[in-house]
Amino acid sequence: MTRVLAIANQKGGVGKTTTSVNLAASLAAVKQRVLLIDLDPQGNATMGSGIDKRDLSATVYHVLLGSKTLHEVRQRSEIGGYDVLPANRDLAGAEIELVDLPNREARLRDALQAVTDEYDYALIDCPPALNLLTLNGLCAAKSVMIPVQCEYYALEGLSDLVNTIRKVRAHLNPDLEIEGLLRTMLNPRNTLDQQVSEQLQQHFGEKVYRTIIPRNVRLAEAPSYGVPVLHHDKSSKGAQAYLALAGELLNKATQSSQAQPEG
Repeated sequence: MTRVLAIANQKGGVGKTTTSVNLAASLAAVKQRVLLIDLDPQGNATMGSGIDKRDLSATVYHVLLGSKTLHEVRQRSEIGGYDVLPANRDLAGAEIELVDLPNREARLRDALQAVTDEYDYALIDCPPALNLLTLNGLCAAKSVMIPVQCEYYALEGLSDLVNTIRKVRAHLNPDLEIEGLLRTMLNPRNTLDQQVSEQLQQHFGEKVYRTIIPRNVRLAEAPSYGVPVLHHDKSSKGAQAYLALAGELLNKATQSSQAQPEG
């Protein structure tokens, strides 16, 4: 059964796409079967996986509208070792077109039913907004990973997202839970970064991942080459951090399955 994980935060620039691409590559590197779903009209996760969004004849937009199946649209990221459900600017129009469609919040969840046994993980890169595309991501997911930049406004924006997750759980997806909060772009020499990091741990406890993603030049460079950082500089702190995150995610999944009572 595929573990579907939405990577979401309505605040932009916190590392959602960087996390989506590099976690996909890191999971693939440890022999997991991964599907990366790009739900952002900017198509950055698509480009960061080595797939040119300008050359696409079909994208996740067509899957959401029902004119193409997931099997017809998915692409292989040869460099990353995972599959991609790609996006480009066409997806911006889906917001309007989805409004009048039946089951509009669950279109992605329905499409994923066709590949439920083909992947170990499906990662959904949600756009930086609480809109119908993000709702589709949250309805399709079993859990949410929230990248949080350790800065002054981080906690304020976080409360809005947590409230949205509660509403989605109450009305659309009762199984949805917060998988964890991921501290990103942390500079250990910055006092404010450290203070916000400590606040997150006080507020959310064990929901905060032990792995911290540091500010890292190689991590910032990798998208310009259209590759995950693991294939740009494997020894960099950024690459090692995402490998550690993949390991932590897999350990949590193992512990969770072992804790389930036998039926």
